[in-house]
Amino acid sequence: MQPLHILLLIAGYFGVLMLISYLTSKGDSNTDFFKAGKQSPWYLVAFGMIGASLSGVTFISVPGWIEASSFSYFQVVLGYTVGYAVIGLVLLPLYYKLNLTSIYTYLEGRFGTYSYKTGASFFLLSRIIGASFRLYLVANVLQLLVFDEMGVPFFVTVTLTIILIWLYTFKAGIKTIVWTDTLQTLFMLIAVGVAIYFVSDEMGLNAGAALDLISNSDMSQIFFFDDWKSGDFFVKQFLSGAFISIVMTGLDQDMMQKNLTCRNLDDAQKNMFWFTIVLTIVNLVFLALGLLLTVYASQNGIDAHKDELFPTIAVNSGLGIGLAIVFLLGLIAAAYSSADSALTSLTTSFSIDILDIEKKYDAVKQVAVRKRIHIVMSLVLIAVIIIFKYVIADATVIAKLFTFAGYTYGPLLGLYACGLFTEWDVKDKFVPVVAIASPILAYIISTLSAGVGFEFGFFILILNGALTFLGLLFIRK
Repeated sequence: MQPLHILLLIAGYFGVLMLISYLTSKGDSNTDFFKAGKQSPWYLVAFGMIGASLSGVTFISVPGWIEASSFSYFQVVLGYTVGYAVIGLVLLPLYYKLNLTSIYTYLEGRFGTYSYKTGASFFLLSRIIGASFRLYLVANVLQLLVFDEMGVPFFVTVTLTIILIWLYTFKAGIKTIVWTDTLQTLFMLIAVGVAIYFVSDEMGLNAGAALDLISNSDMSQIFFFDDWKSGDFFVKQFLSGAFISIVMTGLDQDMMQKNLTCRNLDDAQKNMFWFTIVLTIVNLVFLALGLLLTVYASQNGIDAHKDELFPTIAVNSGLGIGLAIVFLLGLIAAAYSSADSALTSLTTSFSIDILDIEKKYDAVKQVAVRKRIHIVMSLVLIAVIIIFKYVIADATVIAKLFTFAGYTYGPLLGLYACGLFTEWDVKDKFVPVVAIASPILAYIISTLSAGVGFEFGFFILILNGALTFLGLLFIRK
């Protein structure tokens, strides 16, 4: 594809998003921005959350894991189902009972102000780094495919991208995103389906033959019980999946804000139930695509591995412009369905949790403050992405930053576990110390363990949460 064609595709895509924004932005209240007036149809929320869960990183990376890890990731996905059950049966009833806008408000009532601000701050840190990292990867792809040839600097690409996201979210926030996420999820799933069709057809496989190839391949092995030290060991992967879904969905303002737009608890629980089923199937389809891509690359002498596998075959292997178009649409959809909701949730959390606008200002002033924070958060994302590009510049360091941002969910896990399952009162002012020390200690333990051949893998989240829980035990009143 020519850069101009890609640019027109992106422009058309954002044009559709702007139209959705116009149709859904009739109101300008904080109730619409934060909760969509609690009028979102549960089935739209469930479908749209698929796109938010499968970011641009997942869209590219999961198919690329097959060569080295087979279908082991599906052990994590199976663990997700347990975590989502906990969210639906434990966390959602709590959030609806307390009528929360920000889920971290719970920590204030349970432990105190320091705990509340700590939980919100850890979310803000992890979401800023995570969203910036995902957008950085996609902006790099667009820069390479389009804007370098047009002589547009990277910082201009990033700035324009964030401005476009701000434009379709600034007025109605989550009310718009519930609908745009639905569209973006659809684009992503179409991209995966079309990719499977094109690759299978090129290999001369009908649907039945493709299923036989996948099921008979050594790379389709799901369960690994042999080496308990390995990061692929079933128990580690399954338990990690359960806790990852609890903290990165149930304790994440970004994901829960969508659930809290449903009309009532029953609708929110139906949303979570169907979301779990669909997400499990979609992840399995991604893994199947990865196996087909790996086999196709091997048969055709294509030297592409890991994150390069899917983009290389989709855009540069001669399978046709149709596959290239749907791949780019899927990639953009995956990236921006994560980024737009991240921007909205960052605005929500900072406005309510850090600035306390609901306590300090009247309704009119709250809207004005929220709009300013929305702009500030957009500028923060631009700044962090540019830092990744021009200041750090080392891809391995940036990847480690993204990984370490994941560690920040551990303190949230420990705080909520202590709040929900114990009756402890803690010395609130010492909670920030525990929350900061826990991920640092978890990182040190993980590094030392790797030196003796034990890999924590995703299990590091459980270690992190356990250390936070233990730290809270030491600061009991």
